[in-house]
Amino acid sequence: MEFRDYYEVMGVARDATQDEVKRAYRKLARKYHPDVSKEGDAEERFKEVGEAYEVLKDAEKRAAYDQLGSNHKAGQEFQPPPGWDEGFEFSGAGSNAGRGYTGGGGFGGAQYSDFFEDLFAQRKSGGRQQGSQFGMRGDDRHARIVIDFRDSYTGTQRSISLHAPEVTADGHVVTKEITLNVKIPKGIQAGQKIRLAGQGGIGAGGGKAGDLFLEVEFSPAKRYRIDGANVYLTLPVAPWEAALGATVAVPLPSGSVELKIPPNSSQGSKLRLKGKGLPGKAPGDMYVLIDVQLPPADSEVAKDLYKKMSEELPFAPRADL
Repeated sequence: MEFRDYYEVMGVARDATQDEVKRAYRKLARKYHPDVSKEGDAEERFKEVGEAYEVLKDAEKRAAYDQLGSNHKAGQEFQPPPGWDEGFEFSGAGSNAGRGYTGGGGFGGAQYSDFFEDLFAQRKSGGRQQGSQFGMRGDDRHARIVIDFRDSYTGTQRSISLHAPEVTADGHVVTKEITLNVKIPKGIQAGQKIRLAGQGGIGAGGGKAGDLFLEVEFSPAKRYRIDGANVYLTLPVAPWEAALGATVAVPLPSGSVELKIPPNSSQGSKLRLKGKGLPGKAPGDMYVLIDVQLPPADSEVAKDLYKKMSEELPFAPRADL
């Protein structure tokens, strides 16, 4: 996927005010409108300008795009890093399906690029038409946060920093950082949301503020993998433990447990610890995957032991090839 420089498309500086972006769009829209333009590539340029304006006119999208695109050039091969918009607030329906995306490549019938869709198609602002209505409730806002999956075992309190874009009095888009103390509920799973009442957009005409919804993701954890409420642990074991069987201590976020490894356990064998996954009304299970680790032959003693094994054990690992 190629990176798109929306500032270059619009012909404005990266620090352009929102009014400057709007004026540039009006000028280019008149120039390239397919109904009036004599330019050979008018239709394509009109789409490019519309796509760029869709991002730059929106303070939330623009602030996130600025962080993402500051070190990239137009046409450069590009893939957005995982969680690129983590911690940025967005208005509308949040990060799951049902945000108002119309399908077919864009919003409201517009056919936008793959670059736009990958970044923003599910981040369309769903702001209300507040106008001069009295007592209008503020927009709900959404953001992604990343926590340690171990927090789900006990529940905890966390200080979370979010980036909230806003437009200054002189029309520039800036990002302010806000810090919130958030209660992480026990048993929360990746993809679920924490609702902070009254922490969303400010209401109009004395209306109540909207809510802030924090979608939870788990940070990567060495040797652990989370699937819903189930937890998978890759457990290193010695060859003799796998071959002869052993009882070993398995570290769990809720405390270690003794696990019996059956004799002749092979690489990748799976053992189940019922109810030791994420807590909840129906707690998940923990699955322990056996990972046989070979001792290095880095001494004469170790080399002699390996030679003795090769001579005395009738072992043919490639017999089935």
